[in-house]
Amino acid sequence: MAKAFASAGDLQEKKTSFTEVGPGLYAFTAEGDPNTGVIIGDDSVMIVEAQATPRLARKVIDCVRRVTDKPISHVVLTHYHAVRVLGASAYGAREVIMSDVAAAMVEERGAEDWASEFGRFPRLFEGHEEIPGLTRPTTTFSERMTVYLGKRRVDIMTLGRAHTAGDAVIWVPDAEVMFTGDIVEYHSACYCGDGHFNDWPETLSHIAAYEPKAIAPGRGDALVGEAMVAKALAATEDFVRSTYKPVERVVARGGSLKEAWDAVRAACDPKFSSFAIYEHCLPFNVARAYDEARGIDTPRIWTAERDRDMWAALQG
Repeated sequence: MAKAFASAGDLQEKKTSFTEVGPGLYAFTAEGDPNTGVIIGDDSVMIVEAQATPRLARKVIDCVRRVTDKPISHVVLTHYHAVRVLGASAYGAREVIMSDVAAAMVEERGAEDWASEFGRFPRLFEGHEEIPGLTRPTTTFSERMTVYLGKRRVDIMTLGRAHTAGDAVIWVPDAEVMFTGDIVEYHSACYCGDGHFNDWPETLSHIAAYEPKAIAPGRGDALVGEAMVAKALAATEDFVRSTYKPVERVVARGGSLKEAWDAVRAACDPKFSSFAIYEHCLPFNVARAYDEARGIDTPRIWTAERDRDMWAALQG
């Protein structure tokens, strides 16, 4: 029996959690579905990652309203992927912030990514009729910017390429807490289909240099305490390296994409097969790793048609 394409067969609603990761700082998590961060300042609230639809965003808003009645003033989007950005309209924020690279990627490939992700993970796009269109930022930055929510300082910055070329992280210095987007995952597969394998470990080291007391990752449980943070950073790096190195060896000897697939399965299945969305991510990860190992620096744009062709070629 053929495997369901990507996460098309994942129809079960996930249990959500709303975990305090620092004073006035929360992680909305959902058993491996995309996470959202919440930063409560003196006079307003910042949201980190918007969710895939306004319907899902309202679940986050319901959690926010249980802890504060302050208005939501800012939405920060760590990268351009549809499952992260298309719910932004629900928050009514006056500012939507992205790195300039991520904003450019919305224009370059946002429509294709939306169609692609809709086919990969239809459950996350229930209620998609409410999405008003591509989410574009009102504010962009190149390397870093600072926002003050009253007296609370929030630093938004790029620390290097990883999950995408335009990844941002959000640092709250008074609590020493970081929101990393999909640069860091916990017991969830990293999606590397638009990633930069050779840069990713160094970007993780830049995160570690801040010595965060807690991290709200892109997927998986909130990471509270330095031991949990260290464990997640190490596991994320292991996942990225364990995916890329077998492909690099296959490419060096002139091997095929299917040989790369077999090599990654042999290296990664024993360690990561229990991770959320592992089977979903694996073909896209192998395809991107194969390209990068052959010197293709800019990830090729995924389309719904390319998704299906690649899946059939590797799963066959």
